[in-house]
Amino acid sequence: MLALFDLDGTLIDRQAAFSDAVTALCRAYAFNTPIEQWLRAALADRASSSDFARLRIVFGLTEPAEQLWQEYVDLIAGAVTCRPEVLEGLRQLRAAAWTIGIVTNGASDIQRAKLAAAGITDLVDGVAASGDLEIRKPARELFELAAVRCGLSLADGGWMIGDDPAGDIGGGHQAGLRTIWLRGRPWPAGLHAADHTVDDATDAITILLNETSE
Repeated sequence: MLALFDLDGTLIDRQAAFSDAVTALCRAYAFNTPIEQWLRAALADRASSSDFARLRIVFGLTEPAEQLWQEYVDLIAGAVTCRPEVLEGLRQLRAAAWTIGIVTNGASDIQRAKLAAAGITDLVDGVAASGDLEIRKPARELFELAAVRCGLSLADGGWMIGDDPAGDIGGGHQAGLRTIWLRGRPWPAGLHAADHTVDDATDAITILLNETSE
């Protein structure tokens, strides 16, 4: 059985890592408060190398954009963690013969760096980041890519687990998957309900393990 997981806000706490990374970057380059505020606003939801190209233009910086981007990637990867109980849950899913994939919005290099740093890479069978195809959830194509990279097909069914109502739950439903929502974000009116609603990724994993035993 296929289980696709979102990354940011589901398996890892992006917000805490993001805040730490921006703080460290600004200290490393002695950036002033306006630059730090700009970065926190521009990178709040997602980040890419183009953001740092814009940063150079806006503030007339001399540092190469690619250098700043790579520094940010390294800093946020160094700041992310996946809780031990979540990692253990992923191991239990693999032991129960689940195929595990990651479907995530974000640039390919930064998302894979976070997966590796958090210790998740070796516990999953395939990864699809929106930067791979320049499309974003809820586009069905990203879910299809994740399934293929796991060696499966969406036609075989499976689950999508995530915290974004539209991207993860709406997208997963449109892709023909059953869904588990990690509550927190406002639920949009008119969106198809998730099959389950939980407070934590470990609760979602428990549901999947119970599916295995039934």
